[in-house]
This record gives sequence, structure tokens and C-alpha cells, in this order.
Amino acid sequence: MAEIVLGVAAAHTPQLSTGTDMWDDFANRDRKNPRLIGVDGQFHTYDELLAVAPPGIEAQLTDEVWTAKHEECQRHIQTLTDLLAKTDPDVVVVIGDDQHELFHDDGVPAFACYDGPELFDRPRTQQELDELSPCLRAAAWAQHADTLQRYPVDVDFSRHVLTALTLDDFDVMRFTRQHPDRPLGHAFTFIRYRLGVPETTPMVPLFVNTYFPPNVPSARRCHDVGRSLAAAIRSWPGDQRVAVIATGGLSHFVVDETLDRGVLDAIVSGDTAHLRSIGRDHLRSGNSEILNWIALAGALESLTPTVLGYVPGYRSPAATGAGMGFMYWN
Repeated sequence: MAEIVLGVAAAHTPQLSTGTDMWDDFANRDRKNPRLIGVDGQFHTYDELLAVAPPGIEAQLTDEVWTAKHEECQRHIQTLTDLLAKTDPDVVVVIGDDQHELFHDDGVPAFACYDGPELFDRPRTQQELDELSPCLRAAAWAQHADTLQRYPVDVDFSRHVLTALTLDDFDVMRFTRQHPDRPLGHAFTFIRYRLGVPETTPMVPLFVNTYFPPNVPSARRCHDVGRSLAAAIRSWPGDQRVAVIATGGLSHFVVDETLDRGVLDAIVSGDTAHLRSIGRDHLRSGNSEILNWIALAGALESLTPTVLGYVPGYRSPAATGAGMGFMYWN
């Protein structure tokens, strides 16, 4: 049977993939966002958050602090890259969300599996690049390549996972063709551009709709699908060595250290009740990508988790930013 030999979770925020000279521009985008999820789980404007910002936040916004945090994140990314290279899995199972990249308003599945021979990432058009803010344009290299990139899919393995999840009563959309104008989402391309997964390593992708209500699965449902995914992998009759990867999160676009540290502590301690009970209000907008981590935790219960680091990447006086977490299981 197939064996899960490594698990990896990493933030994939664009803030990771620019210099700190761009963090002010990320903050400028936050100032224009009228739907920032606060630590109370409710939507707020930037000014509303600024009025209740935690004391001492200005100390988090110096060049020295930003540089130290950025460098720490790069070290953690490199550690995960090295682990993946050393493990050299035969196949990677990737849990990720889609942000109107492959799936648009013509259909957004709660869960989806792809069992075609390959997926592709296309470069952004010049118009698309021109429409990006400077900070997102600077981070674009970590999301989409300059040339067409192909991602091989282990078709039989992917179909086995799809079948197994369906038999476990999950309603999973199957698709075998990619829309020619739509790229693979950055939750999946990140594994190549930042984590160094070779272009020859086949993928089994599991898409989770974390961002777009109303059909966003609960934390409990995502944990359950992770458990079912693990059973599916182990029931595959081949002898592949499998790495399971999730990217995204933790909290953003407002840093919620309590939420983030609670998730990491629960994964390490095996407190599945906490993971499964996190409410929907706190898992919206950027925070919603925590669902990818929860699904991964469900899939890796038999492995030992290690937190490499957690970096609260504050970028404005209103405590906006990204909670950047990095973990592995072996």
C-alpha cells in the first residue's frame, strides 16, 4: 500500500514573497478593504480596527522587526524545501483552496478532485499584471510562472482518492479538463515555486472551497475529509511514498495570534475537539485557509507534528497583516 512519509504546511501569503519594502503597500491595500475580519470574527473597516488596535503595535512595524521576521520566514521555507527534497516523495497530495482561479461563478464545488493527466499554470497577461497593486506584482513570481508550466497528475491515484471520498459520503466534484483560460491556483503552484517540488513529481490535488460561501465546509467536515483522505492513500495498492501538503493561512488580513496559536497548539497536542469546533465566523476571508491546515491535520494523525515557527506579520497600526505558520509531520 502507499505510505505517507511526510506532511508539510506553510503559509503562502504574497507577503512572504516580496521584500519588506513592499509591506507598506500591503498595508495600503488593507486600508481600502471594508471587510477585514477582526479577532471578534466580524467584518470591520480599517478605521474601526485602528480604533481598537492592541497597545504596542507600533513596535511591530519597524524596519528591524520586519527584516527579522522576513528572514525567519525564508529560513522556514528553506527548511521545508530541504525536507521535501530529502524525502523525495513519489507523489504529492496537495490540499488547497481556489480563489476564482479554476472555479468561477459557473461552479464552485465544496470539494473537488481532478483526474485528468495534467494541470497547467499559465502566465498572467500584461493587462492582469498592470491591474495588480505593486506589492502583488512583486510577489507574482511565487504564484504564476512567466511561461506555461505543466503539473503532471497521477490519474489513477487521484481517481482512487475521489472514489474513496465518495464512498465515505463526501460529495466531491470530479473534473477531467481544465478551462483553457484559467490557471491552476496559487495554493497549488506554491509547492513548486516556493517549496521546490520538482516539475516531474506527480500531484493528486484536493480542492477545498474555503473562501466562497455558502457552500464552505465546516472545520469538522474538513477534518473528516482529511481522515478519509489518509485512509484512501493507505488503501492504494501501489507502493508510492506520499507527501501530503497544505498551503495557505494562517490568519489574514488581520493578524489573530490567539486563533493561530490555538490551531498550532491543538495540532501538536492532538486536540482534535478544538480544531473541529472552530466557528465559521473566524474562518472567513483569508482566515478561511486554516481549513486546509485542519484537513491536513486530519490526514496526518498517525505522524508526529513539529512547528517550525509562527511569525505574526503585522504590517499596519491597525494590526493588519498575515499570521505565517510553518509545520511538518514525519
